[in-house]
Amino acid sequence: MASPGYLVRGRGEEASLRSASHGAGRVMSRSRALDTFEWSKVNRILKDRCVHLISAGLDEVPMVYKDIDQVMAAQVDLVEVLGRFDPRVVKMAPSGERAED
Repeated sequence: MASPGYLVRGRGEEASLRSASHGAGRVMSRSRALDTFEWSKVNRILKDRCVHLISAGLDEVPMVYKDIDQVMAAQVDLVEVLGRFDPRVVKMAPSGERAED
């Protein structure tokens, strides 16, 4: 939602089954996130990072995910970074709805 995104190319590492992380991974459960965060704090963070949020639930706020830069550093042998971007407009499943994945 407010962390950088990366465009990568896999290096085809056999030991990892030619696979790599598709995201940062969570540091807390969805239910704990809903009990922990309030939109007033989250909105300040989004404003500071120049992110316009169209919709999302509190269970997807930036603080529930691992640091993406640390995750990317840990898989440098698995992927080649082709590009990095910072999100500016974000639309996620509205609160109470599940993403269609």
